[in-house]
Amino acid sequence: MTSTPPAPRPQPAGTAPPKRPRIVPVPVLRVLAHERRVMESLVRWVTRRPHGTDGADAVFTHGRDQATTMYALTFACVVETGALSLLLAGLPVLHAVLLVVDVYTVLFILGLHAASRTRPHVLAGRTLRIRQAAGVDIRLPLDRIASVRRDTRFTHEKKDGELNLPIASQTSVTLELTEPVDAPTFLGARRLVTVIRLHADDPQALHDAVTRVRFTPGPGPEAASQT
Repeated sequence: MTSTPPAPRPQPAGTAPPKRPRIVPVPVLRVLAHERRVMESLVRWVTRRPHGTDGADAVFTHGRDQATTMYALTFACVVETGALSLLLAGLPVLHAVLLVVDVYTVLFILGLHAASRTRPHVLAGRTLRIRQAAGVDIRLPLDRIASVRRDTRFTHEKKDGELNLPIASQTSVTLELTEPVDAPTFLGARRLVTVIRLHADDPQALHDAVTRVRFTPGPGPEAASQT
């Protein structure tokens, strides 16, 4: 005698099916995506293909002032790699493992600098795209900016509602916003800020461009219907 399995209970109308758990956690995916952008930036740096600048009205680089520090750090890592290779010559397995780690570290440091050089701040239309290396990418509508000013700082205190994006420990432009905008953390957590401090190789040019566009009337309904 065979038993008949019970029929599944009908789902109430409008009830969404249960979500399946993610195989890979979101923070891990964000870390992997960051690593991919860093390595991609190396290729863009070598081939001189900046990211996200197509159709831009103005581009503002921001990685120049950290070049000396990044190159010095890279050189130190290369020297360390050579020294470890000599010390571990009699331990081939450990030598191979550390060699892979050291080479990746050198590429990663160069990739971080390459990301700063190939991912500039971009002004397109009435939106300012603010970036820092491969970890920060914020599209800020200019109508959210209450004020923009030249403001060179070398020390930054962590405060709620403020985002500091220093290059070589300095920021040179401060944006005060009319309302909070979301600037997610590295792992994707929500972070609302009303003040953004950033750096540019030519901060005066960024300040002037943002100020000019902010006070330039946008296309009205009649102009928009004619385009």
